[in-house]
Amino acid sequence: MQEPEIVETKSPEATVPNINNQTGTITKLQPTAQSQDQWLKYGEQVSGFLATLPDYLGTFFNRYKQPLITIGLIVTAIVTVRVVLAILDALNDIPLVAPTFELIGIGYSAWFVYRYLLKASNREELTSEIAALKSQVVGKQISES
Repeated sequence: MQEPEIVETKSPEATVPNINNQTGTITKLQPTAQSQDQWLKYGEQVSGFLATLPDYLGTFFNRYKQPLITIGLIVTAIVTVRVVLAILDALNDIPLVAPTFELIGIGYSAWFVYRYLLKASNREELTSEIAALKSQVVGKQISES
């Protein structure tokens, strides 16, 4: 690649005093036509790249759609967990909210034990509900043992 040539032109009207109160001339540097052609060439390359960018991105997304969606879901899940933990931490700092949540949790646990775990018939009901939920999630019937 060649170095661009710089042409010096001196203007007799453009005199300015320097630090020692001496007058001097200002030298104007003008780029050559070859330098301008190089800039036009670079501009054409950039515009060509920007013109093909949507097609390239579309092809890239179609080729790697499943991994991109998976990565997006993982990032979304991580962000969601961080936000939920931040909200719970903020709620924990409010006076009387943490003990209230603890009382609600203890109350629900006591109700669950009373409702499903004390009697054998209720435990069987809970087992059948869990099996039904598994079959809905998995999508097939699970044989009972």
